[in-house]
Amino acid sequence: MTDDIDYPLSDHPDQVKTPDGTKLSEITLEKVVEGEIDGEELVISPETLEKQAQIADENGRPQLAQNFRRAAELTRVPDDRILEIYNALRPSGAEKEKLHDIANELENEYDAEINAEHVREAAEIYEERNLY
Repeated sequence: MTDDIDYPLSDHPDQVKTPDGTKLSEITLEKVVEGEIDGEELVISPETLEKQAQIADENGRPQLAQNFRRAAELTRVPDDRILEIYNALRPSGAEKEKLHDIANELENEYDAEINAEHVREAAEIYEERNLY
């Protein structure tokens, strides 16, 4: 349940927080310029993405909700690893065993079950279409 929060979430700045717990209403350009808030704190939190997913679900947009949930999972994966995974998913260079290893890594190391299933599905489709 979204606690009666409507989209856009920026209209509810006291209920949206960074991963470190800073409320959106507490973030100002002055604080950023003075170094009180650093760039690493200016990223979306998994909780905010889940709120957006719930709003999408409540408005009959299940695919959008799933995308928000997949993004929430990816906040736990280092950026450089995401880029490596993205490159491994390119059909021109994809390898079946490598994709299954990535899926297991996502599931076991990052608790990213939705993304792991996405990679497994890609591996199956690549095999069906002889893209390996």
